[in-house]
Amino acid sequence: MRLVMRAAEALGAERLIPITGAHVDSCLYHGEATIEFVQRLIDGGAHVTVPTTLNVGALDLLHPELWRGDPATADRGRLLMEQYRSLGCQPTYTCAPYQLAAARPAFGEQVAWAESNAIAFCNSVLGARTERYGDFTDIACAITGRVPDAGLHQTDARRAVLVLRLGPDVPVAVLEDDSLYPVLGIVLGRRAGSRVAVIDGLPSGLSEERLKALGAAAASSGAVAMFHAVGSTPEAPTLEVALQGGEPEEVIEVSLAELRAARRALTTAQGGAPTGTPIGTVSLGTPHASLAELRAVERELSGAGPAPGVELLISTGRTLLAEAEEEGLVPRLRSLGVELLVDTCSYIAPVLRRSPLPAMTDSGKWAFYAPGNIGVEVVFGSLRECVRSAVAGRVWRDVDVWGSA
Repeated sequence: MRLVMRAAEALGAERLIPITGAHVDSCLYHGEATIEFVQRLIDGGAHVTVPTTLNVGALDLLHPELWRGDPATADRGRLLMEQYRSLGCQPTYTCAPYQLAAARPAFGEQVAWAESNAIAFCNSVLGARTERYGDFTDIACAITGRVPDAGLHQTDARRAVLVLRLGPDVPVAVLEDDSLYPVLGIVLGRRAGSRVAVIDGLPSGLSEERLKALGAAAASSGAVAMFHAVGSTPEAPTLEVALQGGEPEEVIEVSLAELRAARRALTTAQGGAPTGTPIGTVSLGTPHASLAELRAVERELSGAGPAPGVELLISTGRTLLAEAEEEGLVPRLRSLGVELLVDTCSYIAPVLRRSPLPAMTDSGKWAFYAPGNIGVEVVFGSLRECVRSAVAGRVWRDVDVWGSA
């Protein structure tokens, strides 16, 4: 409660309000302090008072053989994941709790979610309400069942103050391409910082997969905890509603040139990795892949597997993996040589095979963090480009969408 009260003081909140659920990021091992903190909670008899899901941990508990790091670190990471279970948290171990039917808060519900992409999705796509809760504060809110009544828990703070308008030079082919959304998310994060923005000019009724990719990238390149997309997110049926009837602080037109530049910047491999560049790895599922995305990979593979020496790995949640197993999708993917990872993410854990060749991804978040976290060169592309490149063993580009840029 002292932690929650200090957070309330820092945010200028006059009261605490009850929550209906929480998502905790503290179960990811960052050193002994993380273990000592949760052990103090356990020794004090603490227990969560609201349904609480857990974010990814340090390793895949279902497939521990995928760990390629220090065994002692794996043991400490496993211990921390188990400690949070003893507090009554659900062992979901996913960065995408919104993909779990039982964990999705309804529109307007007050919750305490941690993990940057989950926060953005919760506020933006579900219309539930959470502030940006970090390690230790997240579990404190789950135990007390209270959060400060401040920030994005309040209606006026959810008003868009920045308008990002897609320029007239952005062609329909780009608007219909999945890879636009992580790229646009990178632009959104850089332009908005921590401000709430509304995007105008996108197709209406965007899929959750596209909105997920957009929010995850925006929360990586900036501090975006909420965005609106006119015609797609629940608090933005129109531009005027997203602005809550007010005037924006700023209106920015996003040109095709800015999008192309952001897309190029996500590729760190030498020379920009033109068509034909050899690759060693393709990593998909950041944030964790949905069933729709797993099915899309199978469709794109069309019965073919990755080229010899190329690793094709998809990260997903253990609950989604079980559902995919039931429909026969998992054995079909594995028979083609696809590796499936749960409970963790491949840009934070040592799970990828060692390769001197660059890794390809369709995730703006993965491309943003992987070079610094795990020291790989990255090639960014759409899911189709990634899968076809894995089969070919070399970069394949769909030049009909973005051109050669």
